[in-house]
Amino acid sequence: MQRRQFIKGASLMLAAGVIAPRTQAKSTTDSSPFQAGKYRILALVFDDYETLDLHGPVEMLGHMPNAEIKLVAAKEIVKSYQGPRVVADCLTADTYECDLLLIPGGLGTRTLVSDTALRQWLIKQVARSQNVFTVCTGTALLAMTSVLNGRKATTNKMAFEWVTSLNDNPQWQPKARWVYDGKFLTSSGVSAGTDAALFWVKHLHGEQEARRIETLTEYSWNQDASNDPYAVVHK
Repeated sequence: MQRRQFIKGASLMLAAGVIAPRTQAKSTTDSSPFQAGKYRILALVFDDYETLDLHGPVEMLGHMPNAEIKLVAAKEIVKSYQGPRVVADCLTADTYECDLLLIPGGLGTRTLVSDTALRQWLIKQVARSQNVFTVCTGTALLAMTSVLNGRKATTNKMAFEWVTSLNDNPQWQPKARWVYDGKFLTSSGVSAGTDAALFWVKHLHGEQEARRIETLTEYSWNQDASNDPYAVVHK
């Protein structure tokens, strides 16, 4: 009799929301912010990221067929260097399967290169990413790991000396607008990321699709990957 009364009482409390049902713990590594069947683009954001580093490539990549873009960060609200804030879709407490990991640059990278938690996350996230695309000093965040060792890579020419000082093992390209080597696409400063993003559209879908997006966005695409005009200015 007492057992029946206990069960009945517990059922009433559960229905009223006083106690929660016991559920089996689910591993966060199984979670995904993406819809099934999409081309999954995961973009890292952090305080003082450079606005165009992120939003230039996002504009181009977001016009690709079947593309889905999600932002990942260490916290929910992130402020760009120029001031506007963005809301993260998921957090760096976990890693996620994706087709392209996008890493912008900006002044925030100057302190993040010493962030051991981010370094560990990047190593794990790169392993779960089919390809990785860095813009500007976003390359510095990869340079603080070993994933670029032996690969050709480039970065913002104004910050070239600083970024390359972080790791001697990549094959740094001082004149390149962008470089694609292995699973890594690295680009020069700021607007170069937009050029590299259109290259990536071409790589995936052909030149006609890249030209369609170039026209749609009224952008003048610099297609010369081997020649960054700002390499001379900042030499």
